[in-house]
Amino acid sequence: MGEQSLNITFPDGSQKEFPDGVTGYEVAESISKGLAREALSVTLDDEILGLSRPIHKDGTITINTWDSEDGKYTFWHSSAHVLAEAIQELYPDAKFGIGPPIEQGFYYDVDFGDTDFGQDDLEALEKKFIEMARKKSEFDRQKISKNDAIAFYQKKDNPYKLDLIEGLEDGTITFYTQGEFTDLCRGPHIPHTGKIKAVKLTSLAGAYWRGDENSEQLTRIYGISFPKQKMLEKHLHQVEEAKKRDHKKLGKQLGIYMMDSMVGQGLPVWLPNGTTIRRTLEEFLRDEQKKRGYQEVITPHIGNLELYRTSGHYPYYQDSQYNPIEVDDEGYLLKPMNCPHHHRIYSNELHSYRDLPVRLAEFGSVYRYEQSGELNGLSRVRGFTQDDAHIYCMHEQLKDEIKNCIDLTQLVFSTFNMPVDIRLSFRDDNEEKYGGKAEFWHRAEKEIKEVADEVNLDYTIARGEASFYGPKIDFIIRDAIGRKWQLGTVQVDYVMPERFDLTYVGSDNQKHRPVIIHRAPFGSMERFMSILIEHFAGDFPVWLAPIQVSIIPIADDHNEYAFKLAEKMKRQDIRVEVDHRSEQIGAKIRNAETSKVPYMLIVGDDEIEKETVSVRRHKEGDIGTFDFSEFISNLKTEIDNKELAKHTNQK
Repeated sequence: MGEQSLNITFPDGSQKEFPDGVTGYEVAESISKGLAREALSVTLDDEILGLSRPIHKDGTITINTWDSEDGKYTFWHSSAHVLAEAIQELYPDAKFGIGPPIEQGFYYDVDFGDTDFGQDDLEALEKKFIEMARKKSEFDRQKISKNDAIAFYQKKDNPYKLDLIEGLEDGTITFYTQGEFTDLCRGPHIPHTGKIKAVKLTSLAGAYWRGDENSEQLTRIYGISFPKQKMLEKHLHQVEEAKKRDHKKLGKQLGIYMMDSMVGQGLPVWLPNGTTIRRTLEEFLRDEQKKRGYQEVITPHIGNLELYRTSGHYPYYQDSQYNPIEVDDEGYLLKPMNCPHHHRIYSNELHSYRDLPVRLAEFGSVYRYEQSGELNGLSRVRGFTQDDAHIYCMHEQLKDEIKNCIDLTQLVFSTFNMPVDIRLSFRDDNEEKYGGKAEFWHRAEKEIKEVADEVNLDYTIARGEASFYGPKIDFIIRDAIGRKWQLGTVQVDYVMPERFDLTYVGSDNQKHRPVIIHRAPFGSMERFMSILIEHFAGDFPVWLAPIQVSIIPIADDHNEYAFKLAEKMKRQDIRVEVDHRSEQIGAKIRNAETSKVPYMLIVGDDEIEKETVSVRRHKEGDIGTFDFSEFISNLKTEIDNKELAKHTNQK
C-alpha cells in the first residue's frame, strides 16, 4: 500500500500525484508553507477531514482556511470541545450531551446536576476557555469499539453519551481527546487548540435531550470564537448594529406589519406602509415577468387532500402542515405549496409543442405549521406568500429557460445590491428522501451544472439539499450580521410531470412529457421583507419608500401651497404627505427623519413667491433650493431607475 500513489485533484482542476497515506497537512504544504499554516482542515470530495488524517483514495481536495465554510465548521466544532473541557475543569460533575458547530458559532448541552449555572457564570467560563485554548493541545483521534465506548461513559455515569452510542454501529465509533478532555465525536478538528484566540459565550437556553419534552432538560451554552481578537470585536459590533436593524423593532416603528394574538401566532398582518412596500415589490416583479412572457394566475388557499397526495406534499411534508379539514366527507388542506394547483391549470387544456413554454406565475399564499418556538417576526411565519412560477417546457428549451430564470433572479438581488451566494442543491444517496427515477435526477443535475458553468456562476454543490422532486439552484442572501437565508430558487423537475400525467403533443403528433421549472426570485415575500428591512435599516430607496416626500410648511399660512404641491405630485404617482401640524419646523423635520422619509420639502414665503422648494434629503440635510418642476423631474428619474441613496445603510 505504501508504494501506491494517489491522484489528488484541486479546485482549479489541476492534479497532482501523492503517496498513499499522505495527510491533508502535507498536501497543503506542497502548495505553500503559508497555506499549511493557515489550514484548519481539508475537504476530500464531500467529507471534511482533519489535517493529520491519512488519505487513502483519489479525490478532489479543498484546503479549508478560516475564510471557507468548512474551515469555520471545523474551527467552531473544535471550539465546542474546548468549551466542554473548560466546563469539566470548573464543574467536574457536569455531564455532557451534544456540542455541534452551528451557522454562527457553536453550543454545548450540559447537565449541571444540582449545581446552579447562570448568565453570571459565563465570564469565568470564558476565561477558563482561553486558558485551555492557550495550552495548544492537539486533537487526538482514536477508533474505539462499541463495548469500550459504553464502558467509558458508564464509568462517567453519562446517560446522554450512552444513548448516542446505542445508535452507532460498532467499528464506526471514534473519540477525540485534547488535554484532559475526551469526547465521543466523528470529527474533524483543527490541528490544536491554540488556533482559537478569542471567544464570546453569548447566551444560555434550556434544551430538552433529543428535543423530547419528556426528557431531561439540559443547559445549552451558546458561543462564538475567532482566530483573532479583532475578528471577535468586529463581530460584536455587527451584533450591536443588527439590534438597531432588527426588522421586528423597525417593522413596528415604521408601521410595516403587526402580529396579533387574536389573529394567531405566526400570521403577520400587513399595515398600510408595509402593504405599499410589498405591492411595489410585486409590481416590480410583475413588470419583469410580463416582459418575459409569464401569465399570472390565482389559486385558492385550500385544496382537496387528493391533490397533495398526488403531488407527494402529503405525506412528505405532513409534519409541517396543518391538519386536514373535513368538509362533506372529503379532506381539505390549507395550501402548503402552489405547485399542484399550477399543474392542474396546465392540465386544463391540451397543449401543442407550439404552445411551449407555458409560464404560470402567482403571488400565492401558503401555510405551514412551524413550532411556536421557531417563529421569528417575518423571517419565520406560518402564513406567507411566495412569488411562485412554474414553467412547462420541452427538454430542448430547458437550458434557455433556466438561464432566463437565473437572469431574473440576479436582476432582483442586484437591484437591492444584496450579496448573494449560489448553491447547487443535489440529492444524496438516501433514496427514501426523493421521488422519481434516478435517471431523471442524474439528467437534471447534469443540466443544472452545465447551465451554471455556461453563465459563469460562482457556486458550491450541496449534496442532500435537493427538494424531494428535483435538484435546484439556491440563491442565498447574507443579512446584516452575516447570517444566511435561502430566498430565490430555480428547480428542475422531472417528477411532477409523471405524477400529474402532464403532456404536450409534439411535432410527431405524439404525446410527450414536459419538464417543469419551479422558480421564485423573492422566495417568501415575508422573509424577503425581513431581510430587506435589515439590509437598508428601514431606510428604503425612494422607489420603495412608503412615503417618498414629506412637505413641511413653515407656518399655517403656507399650508395651502403645500397641499397644492402635494396634489400635483399625487397625479404623478408620487407618494407624498403634508405635515400641517401646528408644530415648530424643527420638530416636523425630526419626525420625518425618524420616519425615514427620503425627501422633505420645506415651503415658506420665499418658496411660494418663486414657486420653488427647499429640499432636505434624509441623513444628508439641506441639498438646496429647486424649481418645483426640476425637483419632480429629478425625483421621477430616481424612482424610475430604482436608484439607491448615496448614504445607503446597506451592509
